[in-house]
Amino acid sequence: MEFDKNENIVYGRNAVRELLKKDTEVDKIFVIRSERGGSLGYLIALAEEKRIPIVEAEKSKLDKMTGGGVHQGICATIPGTEYVSVDFILERASEKNTAPFIVIADGIEDPHNLGAIIRTCECAGVHGLIIPKRRSASVNSTAVKASAGAASHLPIARVTNIAATVDELKEKGLWIYAADFGGTDYFDCDFSGGVGIVLGSEGDGISRIVKSKCDFTVSIPMLGAVNSLNVSCAAAVILNEVAKQKYIKNK
Repeated sequence: MEFDKNENIVYGRNAVRELLKKDTEVDKIFVIRSERGGSLGYLIALAEEKRIPIVEAEKSKLDKMTGGGVHQGICATIPGTEYVSVDFILERASEKNTAPFIVIADGIEDPHNLGAIIRTCECAGVHGLIIPKRRSASVNSTAVKASAGAASHLPIARVTNIAATVDELKEKGLWIYAADFGGTDYFDCDFSGGVGIVLGSEGDGISRIVKSKCDFTVSIPMLGAVNSLNVSCAAAVILNEVAKQKYIKNK
């Protein structure tokens, strides 16, 4: 059987476990032939319980499917990512009776970075992530793997125009912060209300038109010889400060 490169592949025991626990739609589970012990056996039993087809394959097959990734003897094929609407994300915040906390990724091109950002968003209590349809990594198998299962839990909207979406969020009462150089130190910002954090692409940062629509610029002080952080690392720093102010500070 030839592997269809258009399929979404999730691999690694933790990532597949999250898929099965979340009841995400799974087409098939592929496992290394004749291996059924330990945590792999548990995942096979869980898949069988959910009546998901299980295909035994040689290690070389799984290596090919995952592009040489560390698959730990198991991978799953899933349908294309189901994106949600921006309104769905806002409704999710309303259902939780909290002011919206949204992240806007303006052109993240590396799916590993996108997956890491998804993981940070989910851990920090973000209600949803917004990405553009063009000039951006999609939530593909690499991003899902890098998210360590978080992509199964975080609502993600894919929009045609990030600038127009920023305008829409501002009209609905959110303050929009551009994470970029030359702004207010992140620990001196008030993130207590409805918040949208804009992250820029790895090479070019936030686009000029999107940044012009942001209400504030928030920055991380750089104290070493290197003057910037990887975008996923910067996201972790800023989003956890927002989380502290919104969810933890007043407990």
